Amino acid sequence: MNAIEFNHVSKQYRLGLVSTQTLAHDIRRFWITNVLRKEDPYLRVGETNDRASKGRSEYVWALRDIDFKVEQGDVVGIIGKNGAGKSTLLKLLSRVTGPTTGTIRAHGRIGSLLEVGTGFHPEMTGRENIFMNGAILGMSRSEIQAKLDEIIAFSGCERYIDTPVKRYSSGMTVRLGFAVAAFLEPEILVVDEVLAVGDAEFQKKAIGKMKDVSEGEGRTVLFVSHNMASVKALCNHGVLLEQGTVKMLDTINHVVATYLDETYNRLSDYVEMSKSNRQFETSRQLEIVSARLLSPLQMSNKEDIELELKIKRNDPDVKRFTIEMMIDMVGEKRVGSFISPLYSVPDKSEFSVHLRLANHNLSKGKYSLNFNVGIKLEEYGITDYDIVYNTLVFDVEYADAEHSQPLKLWRADWGACNFQSGKVEII
Repeated sequence: MNAIEFNHVSKQYRLGLVSTQTLAHDIRRFWITNVLRKEDPYLRVGETNDRASKGRSEYVWALRDIDFKVEQGDVVGIIGKNGAGKSTLLKLLSRVTGPTTGTIRAHGRIGSLLEVGTGFHPEMTGRENIFMNGAILGMSRSEIQAKLDEIIAFSGCERYIDTPVKRYSSGMTVRLGFAVAAFLEPEILVVDEVLAVGDAEFQKKAIGKMKDVSEGEGRTVLFVSHNMASVKALCNHGVLLEQGTVKMLDTINHVVATYLDETYNRLSDYVEMSKSNRQFETSRQLEIVSARLLSPLQMSNKEDIELELKIKRNDPDVKRFTIEMMIDMVGEKRVGSFISPLYSVPDKSEFSVHLRLANHNLSKGKYSLNFNVGIKLEEYGITDYDIVYNTLVFDVEYADAEHSQPLKLWRADWGACNFQSGKVEII
């Protein structure tokens, strides 16, 4: 049985102003679409949603002719670059907005977690928001009450449950939002990449809960994430979107492999940051402008990782900052992170930071770097000014030919660090 059906669905947006800018055109559009019941003539114009190019049309297709089905109990990963149409697809399914053309059929109640704070009223307490969301899903008060303790326990927000949601941190809001979406028993669970805001412990719990929902309870899950390790661990099928169209629909391993090959097919020793490097918005009081790898693109495991970041100061009141560098093995999990001490912000609009990571001891493979510029606070850890993903991409080879022979086929499940400093004592 199909739980979800997308039948030739397209979504068009107009850049800039909403109307056609002239009264005559607006009246003509209304007459054709609402009186004559014909196709909107402005739908015939429009360009592919390529965020990197200016384009000549004021209309863009966020999604174009999406046509696929999801069976009940399937866990489907929706992947693609920023601007590919992933969030738009989930918003259409969740009825936040409607399709321009085509139809969507969903069999059963839909629980959605699309953005931080989705479906929450900021002036209401966490407890009140739980009951409101349950009522929207069509549940009775007694049904919601029966799940209340589980929701609060899973979210870890018990101390703040009777506090207005506007006073919650983004992490607390995501925790409660996910608990509400998962425990109020929707037949279809839709989760956007907001889980990236949560900490590692919560992400692990959330992935586990989604597995229980799909495998144990037979519910359908649509999951959007840039974390390919989480996608592969959770999903059995995948949809690869590219510029608003379905490029591939297959098993999750095949889809992820194709996406990674296309995304990381070239090594990169310099990048200027754009929207595609940012998964969610931050204050950008300090903003990472560019990153340059000073080490070779194909380095040995004995060479230091050396790089330079250019940082723009957008807020003169920011006095101190810290730098975090996170290393991911392409297609796999995070290897580790380096977090600097606090430094004083130079008194100028733009400055550079030089980083060197010695004795990294990475195994053979391809890696990407992520960076965060923020401030350390005792109570909250690191508060982000700006965080960028998938920037510099480089290869690591073994420097010692003799040592590399037994390790040339290093497996991902051995981890990404080869601890050569380990000692063996024979007695």
